[in-house]
Amino acid sequence: MIFIGCTGFQEHGSLNGKTNVSLYEYGQYFPIVELDTSFYYIPQEAHIKKWLTDIPENFQFILKVPGLFTTHRPLAEDETFRGVAHTFCQRLAPMIDQGRLFCLLAQFPASFTCTRENVTYLMHVRQWFPNEVVAIEFRHASWYDKANIDKMHAFMKQQRYSLVVADEPKKIASTVPLDFTVTNSEAVLIRLHGRNDAGWVYTGPDARAYRTLYDYHTHELMDLAEGMKQCQKETANVAVIFNNNSGGHAAANAKQLQSLLHIDYSGLHPNQMDLF
Repeated sequence: MIFIGCTGFQEHGSLNGKTNVSLYEYGQYFPIVELDTSFYYIPQEAHIKKWLTDIPENFQFILKVPGLFTTHRPLAEDETFRGVAHTFCQRLAPMIDQGRLFCLLAQFPASFTCTRENVTYLMHVRQWFPNEVVAIEFRHASWYDKANIDKMHAFMKQQRYSLVVADEPKKIASTVPLDFTVTNSEAVLIRLHGRNDAGWVYTGPDARAYRTLYDYHTHELMDLAEGMKQCQKETANVAVIFNNNSGGHAAANAKQLQSLLHIDYSGLHPNQMDLF
């Protein structure tokens, strides 16, 4: 199955014209969401249980691992990697038990390059999360260099990691290429960030407002759809997440892709149009 959705659920006002979209309302349109709340702090169990009551049948979540594990922040004095991982997975237990966790996402920064030290670190991450599908997203092209790419693919398979298929700007040397290689037969995560070259490297005021400012053209979505179909032949489940929402395009592009793939999801929440 191909699950199509977006990063977050609140900011997709194009769905219903509201400033803030609830998870219940989001579930009227899409069967999956990626949440980055857990990147900043471990959600309380009460919040997770609330999410589970707001979603439709067969809805799936993708949660980012805490930034501690992707080198975005150091260990605190009272923390251990294994201890934080245990607490995180314990909090997610209701979601995991109900089969609603598609995967965990570990998105590494561009500073995380392909070195022996970082490969060893990834082996530790797998030990801290031994039982879940973990999708790894690289942000530096060194992992895809000709000298490294085959070994990287083999390592991902050996460690049971699902290599994220990332669509990024194409004209910047450091960005990763579009690679539809499947490294985990359980699940594949495809993240679409847009192709705004200038916005991707912009460092001025409000940089986040430009980084993913992009509206996918129909022909680009059609090309991407071919890669998605190829992935579907090699894995049970494919998740496609649109992250190009700086200009509010993610939800519209997600619905457009759904139409191009002729997907009609059953079991979503009813919306007002369904009632008449």
